[in-house]
Parts: sequence; structure tokens; C-alpha cells
Amino acid sequence: MANKKQPHKHGNLHEWVNKLKRIEEKTERLSLLSQLGQILNSTLDHREVRRRAMEAATQLMKAEVGSLLLIDEEKHQLYFEVALGDKEEAIKKITLNIGEGIAGWVAQNGEPLIINAPEKDPRFYKGVDEKTEFKTRNIICVPVKVKEKTIGVLEAINKKEGEAFDEEDLSLFTSLADQVAIALDNARLYQELEEMFFQTAESLADAIEKRDPYTGGHTQRVTTYSLGTAKYLSLKPVELRWLKISAVLHDIGKIGIDDQILRKPDRLNPEEFNQIKRHANMGAEIIDHIKQLKNIIPGIKYHHEQLDGTGYPEGLKGEKIPIIAKIVAVADTFDAMTTDRPYRKEMSKELAIKELKRISGTQLDQIVVEAFLKAYDKGEI
Repeated sequence: MANKKQPHKHGNLHEWVNKLKRIEEKTERLSLLSQLGQILNSTLDHREVRRRAMEAATQLMKAEVGSLLLIDEEKHQLYFEVALGDKEEAIKKITLNIGEGIAGWVAQNGEPLIINAPEKDPRFYKGVDEKTEFKTRNIICVPVKVKEKTIGVLEAINKKEGEAFDEEDLSLFTSLADQVAIALDNARLYQELEEMFFQTAESLADAIEKRDPYTGGHTQRVTTYSLGTAKYLSLKPVELRWLKISAVLHDIGKIGIDDQILRKPDRLNPEEFNQIKRHANMGAEIIDHIKQLKNIIPGIKYHHEQLDGTGYPEGLKGEKIPIIAKIVAVADTFDAMTTDRPYRKEMSKELAIKELKRISGTQLDQIVVEAFLKAYDKGEI
């Protein structure tokens, strides 16, 4: 009788092993979901949030392709904000009307869908496959909602190894979409605050410029030149932010310079020029009181330093001059040469370019000048 019960025990053991495997797999996926949520919310850069959302979608669903579609309310369309997979570039060119295709249905109804036989589902839109030469075998799609409002959809296509999407996938994917929504909303709020900050900074710079009738539009041009130059340098996103703020506020120290000096219609005498030179340190002192802006101080304080040590306020040389200050210096120099001053007429851009090349490596950083010239030659500044 003992022998007759043995297969039954083996059967139970097999079931328990499979059950443990399923529990382990589910635990691993929940752990992955938690990790992906932390990764999503570790940045406030909206482009980075969207890219990470795609990586999370494909990784969590073990899918070939993932995409995030956002709603354009004015056009009543969905557009592929980010796509991940072999057909990324082709996919990103496609738009869908709200209600069109699986993604359009999810956006319109605010409900998730699992479609494991798309060719049999009337909601499936073949146009995407036709335009990308891609074959959709199955798809899971969930709404991305902020405060109950659908702002887009998250989808994963073609579960690897030929498997079908199931309810467990849907539960995890819905949780991921909730975290994507939070990350996107946080990034949106941060972007709005950034824009508000830059508008305030630009208004301040504009107010300072109005005290000097000869520098109208100077700040805007220096900012444009600086960002155009930075495109050809290996700056990190956070450094680009510091550069932009530095360029906008590089002359903030002039707020402490006497109007008679700023408005003088003739060339400054040595004593007056020494007063003007104080604006670099004064600007740094003003910003030093704002904890969140300490990283822009080098761009404000040192944008008049020169490679050979003949600049001010500290006579820094070579690599001791911060890269952001070097970029603002090139932009500031070019704009100064190509705009009218009370004691001289503006220089043509062609002559200004020749002058930049001449002082490159002595007064201005050669690599930065070369980057500026690349942007200039391509009509980007």
C-alpha cells in the first residue's frame, strides 16, 4: 500500500515546486516593480522620465517593444512620445486619433486592455504594423492617469518567448503606469517651476539692461550663444542648466554699478573701468545668498577671466577657469564685438569670427571657441 501512495506524494511535490517557482517569480517581479518605481522617481527631467518609463515597461513585461503615448488635447490625438525597440524611429513618426486602435480605445475609455489575438480584435489598428513592418502578436495597454484624468497610455507589445499576457501582467503594468503618472506629473511641475524661475531671472536681467542703453538684448544673445556652443561640448544635463542660468544672470552684478558709469557715452577711464570690473564679484556675492544657485557662481564670477591670466577678478589661468565661465566668456566676447558701443561701431560678424580665432588659446579657450564656430557655421547661433 505504501508503494501505491508514492506517486501521489511525488505529484504533490511537483505541484509544490511549481507553486514555489510561481511565488518566487511573482516576488521577483514585485521587487523589480519597486526598483523601477524608484528609478522613475529619481529624476525630474521629463525626457529622462519618459525614457525610463519605456525601459521599465519592456523590462517588467518581458516585451519586445514598449511605448508611451501622450494625449494632445487640442488635436484630439495620441502621439508616440517615446518608443523602445527596433522600430523606434518609425514608431515615433506615427499619430493616432483618440479612439483609434488599441491605444486610442484605452485613451478614450480610460480602461486597460489585454489583446492576445489582435488580428481577431476589431479595435486593432494595422496601420502601425504596416508603417513599421512590425508584426504585433499580442499587446497590453493601460491608461496613464493623473488625478483621474487620462494623459496618455503605456503599452508593451509581444511578450517574449511566445507567451501570452495575463491578469498578473495587467496588475503589475497598471501599478507601473500609476508610478509613471506620478513621475510625469512631478517632472511637469518641476518644469513649470523652472520656466517660472527663468522668466523671473530674464525679467531681472532685462531690468538691469535697461539701466544701460547700449546693452539691449545682450543677455538673450549671450544665452543663445552659450547654449548653442554647449551643444558641441560634453556637458551633463545639470551643467547645461547651470550654464543657462549663468548666462542669463552673468551681469547681475551691474545692479551695484553707478548709472553714470553704465550710461557714459564715451570710453571709460581706468578708474571707471575698475568700477565696472567689480560687477563680477558683486554678482557672485548676490547669488551666494541663494543656496540653490551656488553652482552658477563660477559662471558669473569668472566669465571675464582669460586663459593667459590677464582677466579679472582673480587672474585665473588655463584649466583653473571653470568650463561654464569659459563658455559665457566666448559668448560675451562675440556679442560685445558685434554690437554698437558708445565709443565704437559694431564689428561685422565675419571680422568678429577672425578675432575669436586670433585670441583663441590665449584669452579664450580654444576648444570652446571651436565649439562656438561649429554652431555658428551651422546657423545655430
